[in-house]
Amino acid sequence: MAEESIFEGLSGTQKSAILMMLLGEDEASEILKNLSPKEVQHLGTAMYSVQGIDQNTVNRVLDEFLAIIKEQTSLGLGAGNYIRNVMTKALGEDRAQSVLGRITPSSSERPIEILDWMDARAISELIVDEHPQIIALIISYLDSAMGADVLNMLPEELQPLIVERIANLENVQPDAIRELETVMEKKFQANTTLRASQVGGIKAAAAIMNFTSGDVEQAIFKAVAKKDRNLMQAIQEAMFVFDNLIMSDNKSLQTLMRSVDTEDLVLALKGTDDVLSDKIFSCMSSRAAANIQDEMEALGPVRLTEVQEAQKRIINVARRMSDEGTIVLAGRGGDDYV
Repeated sequence: MAEESIFEGLSGTQKSAILMMLLGEDEASEILKNLSPKEVQHLGTAMYSVQGIDQNTVNRVLDEFLAIIKEQTSLGLGAGNYIRNVMTKALGEDRAQSVLGRITPSSSERPIEILDWMDARAISELIVDEHPQIIALIISYLDSAMGADVLNMLPEELQPLIVERIANLENVQPDAIRELETVMEKKFQANTTLRASQVGGIKAAAAIMNFTSGDVEQAIFKAVAKKDRNLMQAIQEAMFVFDNLIMSDNKSLQTLMRSVDTEDLVLALKGTDDVLSDKIFSCMSSRAAANIQDEMEALGPVRLTEVQEAQKRIINVARRMSDEGTIVLAGRGGDDYV
């Protein structure tokens, strides 16, 4: 009865994870290549959760397929290395590290990885009393959206200083990392291997600013400009903004338009010029374009802040899809892509 209860309690994702854990690394990585980052994260988390599952439950899940694949690997033994290898083969080193940072349990190799398991408010409360340089380093390690949330929760007078320090970060040497890890060790009582890391920089500051709200963005840039106008302009030029969509190919725009909220699109287009609007409309069916135009006319005047927030929401979707490899978006700052 206990085994029956375990089987009945398994989610579909956990059952898929059992199959993945029984496949060889190459086969499993081929499957992961066809999943979105969020799906990879959920499946990876489930893979950790089923390490101790009993064999009878495995048999229930796999049925006749178990006899073919059960010899390829086993659950629990070397699971950490197995999952890391599969993720790396499927996603590449950088994306794999990003995913692993979110799904690896608290025995992480680096104390700072524990932050990936915390929400923005908890992180902000944890680091608010640290030196601004330490705060900048920590936020630089976070996902851009999470970094923006943490930044928003820090005192307003700190925000411009933090963004300025992030933008000025380049190669962080072991001494700086050692100081950061010392802080994290005090928080989590963990050890780690120190090495030089590439964090921060103009692009990191711009990526974080892309996810801040319009009023926070304006306040931060105003304060940064007082101290270093060139730095402010460099960050702005590296940011991906709604108007940059004009440089995107039609196929990417078509894919993006199918993924954004219609209400956001109606609001966002209220603040664009005819060139960009016409390009976006050309990537839709005639009927869909006409419906959007009708809704724009019916909406009447809207506040600029509402338009800006809608544009940011669409850009957030675009950046996530770009990170997933679903679309390619030509961005600012030379020939780089975002």
